[in-house]
Amino acid sequence: MSNNSRAQILVVDDDAISRKILAQLLASAGHDCRECEDGAKALQLIHAKPPSLLLLDFDMPGLNGAEVLRRLRSDADPAVAQIPAIMLTGHGSEESEVSCLQAGADDFVTKPINAAVLLARIETQLRLRSMRRQLERQNDELEEWRRNLERDLAAARLTQQSLIPQKPPPLPGWQVATCYRPVIQVGGDIYGWLPMKDSRILFWIADGTGHGAAAALLTTLAKLLFHYGSVEHDAPATVMERVNSDFRSIFGARSFMTAMCVALDPASGHASVVGAGHPPLLVSRDNGATESIASIAPPLGLIEHPEFTETVIGFETGDAFLLYTDGLFGSAKDERRRLTPQRLEKMLDHSAPSAEALLKGILTQVAPDNAGDALPDDLAALAVRRAA
Repeated sequence: MSNNSRAQILVVDDDAISRKILAQLLASAGHDCRECEDGAKALQLIHAKPPSLLLLDFDMPGLNGAEVLRRLRSDADPAVAQIPAIMLTGHGSEESEVSCLQAGADDFVTKPINAAVLLARIETQLRLRSMRRQLERQNDELEEWRRNLERDLAAARLTQQSLIPQKPPPLPGWQVATCYRPVIQVGGDIYGWLPMKDSRILFWIADGTGHGAAAALLTTLAKLLFHYGSVEHDAPATVMERVNSDFRSIFGARSFMTAMCVALDPASGHASVVGAGHPPLLVSRDNGATESIASIAPPLGLIEHPEFTETVIGFETGDAFLLYTDGLFGSAKDERRRLTPQRLEKMLDHSAPSAEALLKGILTQVAPDNAGDALPDDLAALAVRRAA
């Protein structure tokens, strides 16, 4: 006996002998059977207790089989509207077959009925019904999983937002502008600024591997590591060494992140730059010149004792620097227009009156808010300008 045994089948036929024969056939096959002699009563029985399958005679006085099916298929209750139905017809013509299917029948059997054919088609429809229900359950489970994921992502988003600075630091004589656009609710990019022991301020940015919640966890760790590193050390190179050591001790070489930091003395305008596998720092000079400072060390976490080299640079009034993640390179939809650090350097507007205008000018060209296309990668950027 199949897995569809003991199905509840309703036989609707105005001929009593036909109903009796069908009931006996179904009982011998292990199914429970109810009988009904007309369409109107069948509708009442179905609404009271929907059967597993419906055997419906096409030709009946009053409501015929086609009309019964049309009403069932338009019912608001899916348990009623989706009942498998096999039409029983005494007409063997193509026109009759088309009429059965157009009425909403899942299958049909012509009279005189071949018992083996009928039972095979019943088993097929019951199996399809079982598969449909299983798919519905899986869809319900998937929908519940999606809702849970959205709740988790919403919570992660709030957590990450609390880690990302929401307003620039109070830095007299300097302007700071930021941008953060994750691919989904959370991302793998993060930036920040921290006071150092020698009165300098450490601007830093990091990009963890991957996207979504896993990458967001790396950003949480990154903020903690940079915080501890800046508290204990007074040079950006040693801060990077500490972050690399702690990161590697946690993950081994299984994960990594790129990073760059700028230790800025606000009073003198002198800065030390250290990069680890990160896109170059871009500098815009008030006189129209541009510069870039490349990362020399590999990404954090890859090797145990990388050599971090500091590049010293000075900033005069009107000069600015740009820290950013590689999501800025992937913003162009056309691969032929895909950005490089060199092309990005040429987009720097040395005449921008503020850090906000400088950053906005770049983003307007490569990642406008109204572009309509989802970003292919997380994007974060930080512009710092020495004001007059």
